[in-house]
Amino acid sequence: MTETEEAVERFLRKTDTAYDEYEEGYADADATLRRLEQHIEDLREATDDA
Repeated sequence: MTETEEAVERFLRKTDTAYDEYEEGYADADATLRRLEQHIEDLREATDDA
C-alpha cells in the first residue's frame, strides 16, 4: 500500500468515526465539523508529501 493510500484509509476511518459519534449524539455539529476539518488538513498534508 502506498503512503497516499494509507493516508486516505486513515482519513476515511477517522471521518467515519467522527460521523458515527455525531449520529449517536456523542458530539455536536460544530465539534464534528472541527474534527472533519482537521482530518481534511491532515489528509492534504499527507498527500502533499507523497
